[in-house]
Amino acid sequence: MTLGQMLKEVTIISSGGQAKWYLADHAVLVNGEPENRRGRKLYPGMMVEVPEVGTFFMVKKGINDNEAE
Repeated sequence: MTLGQMLKEVTIISSGGQAKWYLADHAVLVNGEPENRRGRKLYPGMMVEVPEVGTFFMVKKGINDNEAE
């Protein structure tokens, strides 16, 4: 999953096209480091902090699913 997909999945943005704009205007952190690339790959164990929204931890999906959540 990419950072842009995660922002859409948790309804911070309503479409994938908004990711670039959102990341340019908001200080999103991945594992404590500022990140502005919507294509940044996120893997299980990573932490994404979105100011004024919350902190999200990437975990694997269940046995029947193929991607990280």
